[in-house]
Amino acid sequence: MAFFAVAAQASGYVGANLTSRQTSAEALTAERLGQLFPRVEEPVYETVWVGKDVDGDGAADFANPTGLAPREHDHFGSGAFGASRDGGRRRHAGVDYVAEAGQTVVAPISGYVSHIGYCYGDSVRYRYVEITNPALGYEARVFYIDPDVKVGDAVRVGKPIGKVRTLQDRYAGITDHVHLEIAAPGQGRIDATRVIAERTVRADLRG
Repeated sequence: MAFFAVAAQASGYVGANLTSRQTSAEALTAERLGQLFPRVEEPVYETVWVGKDVDGDGAADFANPTGLAPREHDHFGSGAFGASRDGGRRRHAGVDYVAEAGQTVVAPISGYVSHIGYCYGDSVRYRYVEITNPALGYEARVFYIDPDVKVGDAVRVGKPIGKVRTLQDRYAGITDHVHLEIAAPGQGRIDATRVIAERTVRADLRG
């Protein structure tokens, strides 16, 4: 009986030892495979907004004022250029860019602040900033912001000019946004998406 007990103990020891060696071998194999075939991370993509270079100096002359996408259709209509307004009696003269209340708004073009006005005749809460660029002949108006600039100030494209004013007090449930109008020389108002293009790029390949 003692022989069988010793044999059983020995057998159990050998079994445990083999299991330990097997586990170590599996770990080594997994480590080696990891070295030979490193895990490939899924690429991360992001949306960027690229302004058109109209003067050929290699720098963008336009910028997305909020860094977010144009407003899509909601209960108050579409934010696209030329969208129907007032039951088809007029067309939307700009592009609405989605915004978060209080966020920074940047200048869509370089130039100087030529005017600060009110968006509606019955309210002084909602204002717009007009920027004129005499060198390029473009003019831009950015609506629904609280300006941090004043008339006569020089501004640079992509630099802050104010903060977003929410529209919920006037249009409850609308997607908060800024309304951008761009006028091109000899053309009048144009679709801002012609000069501010959406691009999808790999985040790990950026600059």
